Amino acid sequence: MLKRRSLLAAAAFTLYSAAMAQTYPAKPIRLIVPFAAGQGADAAARIVAQKLSENVGQPLVIDNRPGAGGIIGTEAVAKAAPDGYTLLVGSNGTHAANSALYARLPYKVQEDFVPIAYIGSVAMALISSPAYSGKTPQEVISAAKAQPGALSVALPSSTSRVVLEMLTKASGAAFNPVLYKASSTATTDVMGGHVPLAIDTVIAAAPQIASGKLRGIAVTSKQRTAILPQVPSFAESGLPAIDIAAWNAWFAPQGTPPAVVAKLNSELGKVLSDADVQGKLRALGYEPDGKMGPAQVREFVRSEERKWGDLIRAGGIKAE
Repeated sequence: MLKRRSLLAAAAFTLYSAAMAQTYPAKPIRLIVPFAAGQGADAAARIVAQKLSENVGQPLVIDNRPGAGGIIGTEAVAKAAPDGYTLLVGSNGTHAANSALYARLPYKVQEDFVPIAYIGSVAMALISSPAYSGKTPQEVISAAKAQPGALSVALPSSTSRVVLEMLTKASGAAFNPVLYKASSTATTDVMGGHVPLAIDTVIAAAPQIASGKLRGIAVTSKQRTAILPQVPSFAESGLPAIDIAAWNAWFAPQGTPPAVVAKLNSELGKVLSDADVQGKLRALGYEPDGKMGPAQVREFVRSEERKWGDLIRAGGIKAE
């Protein structure tokens, strides 16, 4: 009898989920971005959300909830109703790094969210002032090895700190990390010659490189980026172990009907294959990719949580 009731309940839920997906969305969707307005994740989310809104016929309302490395906004989604009307723009911070950076989180990365779709990645870049003598990764590494711990690198984010840890492991060189709270102050100090090097997103670095105020030395993606085609990758510069990027994926609260998740994944796949959307994202510094299904996104997030966690623990990196 109990088994029969369980089967009936499962069948009822499946029918409910399918029926909901047919009419979904029937009202505006709230998209929580756990970062400040104007940041890369926010800018990309707005491009994707605008096209998705056009396609599904309902507004996507951007709700910026910055703070605590993305924890505040992420927690809000974990506690939201699992009805498909509250979604999260997650990242390598919220779903890969934070579980190692913080002693405790108010949510469980794997248990409290349903992955919807992978949106895209943003490479990081090693940059310098034009006056700095090192022009290639090899020259920078040689300088760091000549005076271990003396060569300073400005790091405006936990992602930057993880990239420096990866560079340290791959090269065997020792650097002097200088922590900053914002990209703007870090790049200002590099341009002013106060710090010779910095690691930041290509989104933050590209305008200053284009203006000649900064020099791009290498990017962390395996291939060169569309926004900085003149800057080589670490991989092509002889450091293939350096393959890491910031990324964004959309999530829903655990318990969201599978048919709704599948519909969102399909619709986001259409958005991310749109040539106009791709052009806007690449101009921003993103490499869009909407080909993963929800199960693939879950496996990707698991592997990224291991990768970022191992680097954070090896470097003794803690949240600031």
